[in-house]
Amino acid sequence: MQGFKKKLIFLTLGITLPFSLQTSKVKAGSFGAEIFCTMRDGGNDHESSWEAAYSYIKKQKGGIFKVSPKQAAAQITESVIRDGENFSYCVEYLEKLHPNRKLIRDLQKEKELKEKKFKDKEKNRKRLEKELEEVNDDFSEETIERYSY
Repeated sequence: MQGFKKKLIFLTLGITLPFSLQTSKVKAGSFGAEIFCTMRDGGNDHESSWEAAYSYIKKQKGGIFKVSPKQAAAQITESVIRDGENFSYCVEYLEKLHPNRKLIRDLQKEKELKEKKFKDKEKNRKRLEKELEEVNDDFSEETIERYSY
């Protein structure tokens, strides 16, 4: 009977604990967005607003794992988009939360272009080697002397 009680306790904790952690994460992201947007709307610069919101989200998250800046920015963005009526003035500030998205896309395109060029060069090299082998097969093995007319 006591083994059953332990299993029941662990099962209950296993079901309820993730939901309680999720709601605190959502609340932290939502209030972090409120901090960020209110500070930006009040005339503060991006850095100070971001630091205040990020430190609040990190503090509220708790647990073993830390919240990365990307995760915090995503939480703020998600909160602003979900609650568009209350944060309509804040949409213009979201671009600064993800500053190098365009740079990342450009670098990815450049990398893909380089890979494609490399593959094309390798393909052409193999094709030329194959043609050269075919041409070499056409010549006989006997030597041709220059002065034998």
